Amino acid sequence: MAKPTGFLEFKREAAGERPFKERIHDWEPIHLHLPEERLNQQAARCMDCGIPFCHKGTILNGMTSGCPINNLIPEWNDLVYRGLWREAYERLSRTNNFPEFTGLVCPAPCEAACTLGIHDPAVTIKQIEFAIIERAFDEGWVTPNTPSQRTGKTVAVIGSGPAGLAAADELNKAGHHVTVFERADRIGGLLMYGIPNMKLDKKLVQRRIDLLAEAGIQFVTNTEVGRDVTAAELQEQFDAIVLCTGATQPNDLPVPGRELNGIHFAMEFLHGNTKMVLDGAYETLPVFAGGKDVVVIGGGDTGTDCVATSLRHGCDSLVQFEIMEMPPMVRAANNPWPQWPRIYKMDYGQEEATAVFGEDPREYGIMTKRFIGDEQGNLQALETVNVRWLPAENGGRPKLEEIPGTTQTWAAQLVLLALGFRGPEQTLAQQFGVETGPRTNIEAEYGRYTTNVPGVFAAGDARRGQSLVVWAINEGRGVGTAVDAYLMAE
Repeated sequence: MAKPTGFLEFKREAAGERPFKERIHDWEPIHLHLPEERLNQQAARCMDCGIPFCHKGTILNGMTSGCPINNLIPEWNDLVYRGLWREAYERLSRTNNFPEFTGLVCPAPCEAACTLGIHDPAVTIKQIEFAIIERAFDEGWVTPNTPSQRTGKTVAVIGSGPAGLAAADELNKAGHHVTVFERADRIGGLLMYGIPNMKLDKKLVQRRIDLLAEAGIQFVTNTEVGRDVTAAELQEQFDAIVLCTGATQPNDLPVPGRELNGIHFAMEFLHGNTKMVLDGAYETLPVFAGGKDVVVIGGGDTGTDCVATSLRHGCDSLVQFEIMEMPPMVRAANNPWPQWPRIYKMDYGQEEATAVFGEDPREYGIMTKRFIGDEQGNLQALETVNVRWLPAENGGRPKLEEIPGTTQTWAAQLVLLALGFRGPEQTLAQQFGVETGPRTNIEAEYGRYTTNVPGVFAAGDARRGQSLVVWAINEGRGVGTAVDAYLMAE
């Protein structure tokens, strides 16, 4: 453990972020970082809790609690406190292929499960994790995981998001020849194009991809499996295939006026913006929020990213709709520790919007009824109604009820739909002949990852549905082990 009395001596201290009104004018990372001495103090807060709930990921009340990749958190907190940074990196790299990603974009279910969090602010686990991996890169400790010998077996990984990259890394370390196929022009999937640069610097993503390539992984971009190369062709060329395509079918909002110009899925907006930032070609931006009244429909991380990106475009006004009721300021009685705390909080996008417009952009308990356009078919406004949730009856789901007399019209020339995702696109599943479940996810048992087609595996969001980056890494590591056992018959 770290310092026995550390949690009594030191208060939680986060490094903070760049000033709101400064950072909304650029695409640079928003995060600041603590110096080593204060990081040692934060690591010292890790207490001798007996049973570290932080490092065991599980689902409680429908949400993740603890770390799905079982990071050895108390161990590397102790090592950081004692100044043993290289040893801390070695512990961290045993369980996490990409700590620089989870250290920035993971919502930190580990901190939600921190035992100290029962009565005090939790240990700053995510902050320490990122500091460890950045120290390791600065010191030159992070090197390519090149295997000492090759097995001669070949594996195709389809999709280069966190699950695909983790699977490729594990399989390459085992000595197999791995080729990763990506339909976009850059490797990284969600990490590259789904998360804005200010939240996850693409230099960090490219740095890791370069290491994987140096270790022997082959990357093929601008190639859509199912169109540019068929499933049958891959099955002839490779000994095993891993489907890590993600859950990329967005949920739509089929209300009157949906066909109007100015209504876009969130990922279309975010992907195009990040490509513009990386290419340096502002004129190529497909969806622009500048000078417009923007409505973001959906309250998750993707909705927050749309809010932050719209602010940087220079939107005239901004509102974000959430169909759920506003959460309480403190834990409800039916939401005890170590469950994920369902409480009111402001993420970086809402904080920025508040700094610009003076208030939280979110409207809770609201539902869009129709979109309104002009004679040219361009979006001009949308109509909403307030809703309330009625308690579930006989073990069923809560019911949604519209509140009479609450109809309202909102000016909008741009609407961004951030309503989550249904599951993976079905072209690949059909071509490979793999079975899918009721939610269109590829059927493959967790821990085994085998589909009904021999030699074809599935992992990540394509298998489990929309989830966290850290769960994708968990499944990428798991499917790597499963495929290795299949190839080597042991």
